[in-house]
Amino acid sequence: MSRPNANDLLAFLAVARARSFTRAAAKLGLSQSALSHTIRGLEERLGLRLLTRTTRRVAPTEAGERLLRTVGPRFDEIDAELAALSELLEKPAGTIRITAGEHPAYAILWPALAKLLPRYPDINAEIIIDYGLTDIVAEHYDAGVRLGEQVAKDMIAVRIGPDMRMAVVGAPSYFARRPRPEKPQDLTVHDCINLRLPTYGGLYAWEFEKRGRELKVRVEGQLVFNNLALRLNAALAGLGLAYLPEDQVQAHLADGRLIRVLDDWCPPFSGYHLYCPSRRQATPAFALLVDALRYRS
Repeated sequence: MSRPNANDLLAFLAVARARSFTRAAAKLGLSQSALSHTIRGLEERLGLRLLTRTTRRVAPTEAGERLLRTVGPRFDEIDAELAALSELLEKPAGTIRITAGEHPAYAILWPALAKLLPRYPDINAEIIIDYGLTDIVAEHYDAGVRLGEQVAKDMIAVRIGPDMRMAVVGAPSYFARRPRPEKPQDLTVHDCINLRLPTYGGLYAWEFEKRGRELKVRVEGQLVFNNLALRLNAALAGLGLAYLPEDQVQAHLADGRLIRVLDDWCPPFSGYHLYCPSRRQATPAFALLVDALRYRS
């Protein structure tokens, strides 16, 4: 059996990960026919079928899955080490890919990037909003942002924000026609503005805690959104109660546009952390971003 070269393996990894010859060819800068020819040649040299092809999809075979699982991470490590060589450059450079929820992206990542990027024009940043617990290794992110309690133990984590609290809020016009809830269970008879989690498609259950007692309440109402700004605007318009990060409503509470309820059921919890795999070799660009984000109380 002749030995496949690295380019053949990289071509296979691109197709297997993209599940598409079209997307993989675009990423590699090749024509689809050339890419298909490369994969066929690799399969012939190995004597194994690596991909199953139909008119609608491409998927790895059992042999392809094994190759993807064993060879893929090794190429990723090589890429990481080559990227680390950027420290030899006079200026930090490269693209940093981070996945985060909407709130930390707006409240923490964006302010830091707005200050950092003008000083380092060779650094690029890609921020992907995702409410799910994304596998940053499998999805090829440099880092992710999660609440402290959600970070896996095998990750390196850097605190980038203070402890947080949630707030249940409504407009004065809403409370003019509805009584204020005294306990979380009262929310079931209120109009509440729901959050649909984009990754899973389900509605988020509002979480509460008091003196060690934890409650999750599934609320109902006329409105469901999948972002923060629309939930806040709906609450300001008097269309229902919203469950939002405290820092996003403080100004509206101060000027009386919103009223807070169930305050004693919303204790502080661990804030946001930037996390990455422990084996990741930090590039100068990534190190600069971590330092800019690091929370200093």
